[in-house]
Amino acid sequence: MKTPRPALAATALLATTVLAACGSSAGGAGASADGGGKAEVVLRLPDPGNTGFLALGKKDGSLDRALATVHAKVAWTGSAGPFAPAAQALSADQLDVALGSITSAVAALAQKPGFKLFAQTAPDAVGEGILVKNDSPVKTVQDLVGRKVAVSQGGTSEYLLLKALEKNGVPADKVERVYLRADQTSGVFNSGQVDAWATWNTFSTPSIANSGAHFLVNGKEVGSDNYAVWAVRNGFAEKHPEVVKAFYGYLHEGGLKEKADPAAYLNVFTDSGPTAVTPAEKEIAIAVTRQGATADVISEADTARFGTVARFFADQKVTKQLVDVKPYLIDITTLADSAK
Repeated sequence: MKTPRPALAATALLATTVLAACGSSAGGAGASADGGGKAEVVLRLPDPGNTGFLALGKKDGSLDRALATVHAKVAWTGSAGPFAPAAQALSADQLDVALGSITSAVAALAQKPGFKLFAQTAPDAVGEGILVKNDSPVKTVQDLVGRKVAVSQGGTSEYLLLKALEKNGVPADKVERVYLRADQTSGVFNSGQVDAWATWNTFSTPSIANSGAHFLVNGKEVGSDNYAVWAVRNGFAEKHPEVVKAFYGYLHEGGLKEKADPAAYLNVFTDSGPTAVTPAEKEIAIAVTRQGATADVISEADTARFGTVARFFADQKVTKQLVDVKPYLIDITTLADSAK
């Protein structure tokens, strides 16, 4: 599941309820009159939570204002979670856009996808990696031999572990992968039931700040190509390309603003409770965002790196065959300015 990025919000993947939530709200996603005689398009988007520029866009109405220029508005449908269920929701016409990682997207594209990718954010060099406790005897990647590492199957987490092992010459079968949902791993890691945890900044930030953990290696150190990517439902892109372009523009500009002033985008709705970034987490969250990137077009160079990820997953038997990502990419710069 990676991210975005649109900074911290882009990877604020805190829940796994997207399918049920989307299903319950899909009936409200039809067109309605906008008072000007033109149908208003509804863009169904996972709720952004409490942090990031999309959260602020929900609170201050700026996203709806940006989309109003193309006669559209947002319907927030549940919470952002791992990309696998979001990909299913896209294919089932229960969601229109969603954020994930290229690693999780490759795994989803190996199925029968109903979506394409229209934007990317450069890999997170410092916010994702392999966590170990500060008092752990594991000091190097080689020390993982014979030990247990918690990973989420077929996405960012498994990719980071396999990349680290490959780079350090450790056979993958010498390390036990313990497959867990990311949002259920913290307790297992903190209790010592696993020796390490491969994860991304949604979970690494609180673990480092509050649980005495640190990165054994981070994304940069393993040579990660794990982009964050935005996906759009095929039918929506075909019917409403102007809305996709307007949304992309908001993502790009919003990410730049958040990167310039990360503190202004923390705890948008509340500074207490389970969704709040704690004082101990703020410094880490701000540093990660400042070193991150914003959503951008998918270039030829990006496409080549997507292909590298797909080849790596095929070589590592994460996917049964090599996934050709190219047919599932949209050039946002040439996307039609009017609906078909």
